[in-house]
Amino acid sequence: MQRFLLTTAVTLLFGLFLAGCGASNTKATTINGNWTATLMNTGGTQAFAFTTSLVESGSGTVNVTNFSFSTNSPCFVSGETETGTFTLSGDFGGNVNGKFGLNVQSSSPAGNTLTLTGTAAGNTITGTWSLTGGSGCAGNGAFTMMRM
Repeated sequence: MQRFLLTTAVTLLFGLFLAGCGASNTKATTINGNWTATLMNTGGTQAFAFTTSLVESGSGTVNVTNFSFSTNSPCFVSGETETGTFTLSGDFGGNVNGKFGLNVQSSSPAGNTLTLTGTAAGNTITGTWSLTGGSGCAGNGAFTMMRM
């Protein structure tokens, strides 16, 4: 009888554990949506700000559309090209996050590249950025992106 009760209790606990794992997987697992970003330079002042729409397209790539700087910069006058990456990760507790990357290439003037590398967690992406390119178009710092 004791063996039966022990077996029943273990079976019930295992079932509750599995149900808990399944329930925790209902959290958002994509970065799809509209985002706003603030890029701060190492001196603590704002360097750039932009809005964009992101759609995870599978195999680690992200379609970046509606990209628009809300700050003026001689490094990005018109015609930027954006490419994004996202690698999803998580744990059995349902905590979903991922590695995020975004590159913005300038067309006019040509040769400037803004690179963001960070971690997505829910409705926030944080990390570091760097700008390389022509004269006066260099810098780095931290960024925060928030889902709108």
